[in-house]
Amino acid sequence: MNSVYEVIKRPVISEKSTALAEVGGKYAFEVDIKANKFEIKDAVQKMFNVKVREVRTMIVHGKMKRAGQFMAKRPNWKKALVTLTEGQKIEFFQAK
Repeated sequence: MNSVYEVIKRPVISEKSTALAEVGGKYAFEVDIKANKFEIKDAVQKMFNVKVREVRTMIVHGKMKRAGQFMAKRPNWKKALVTLTEGQKIEFFQAK
């Protein structure tokens, strides 16, 4: 991976991820399916200027969806839960 923008695609913003960010300092990102934990850690540290303590990754399997009489499968994607060190936070996720 060359760029941090190739590794991190977008933040995952949901009720659960927002609660994790407020209480535990954990942030969720959709990342490239081929990215490993070291690349994700480096990308988050460079992009947001924070210190990452831990990275956990998971493959989210795409759901089967119905489109009229046809069944289609959404693509699989990779989610990363990034835990920051104590006292660190990403301002992008903070509510105003």
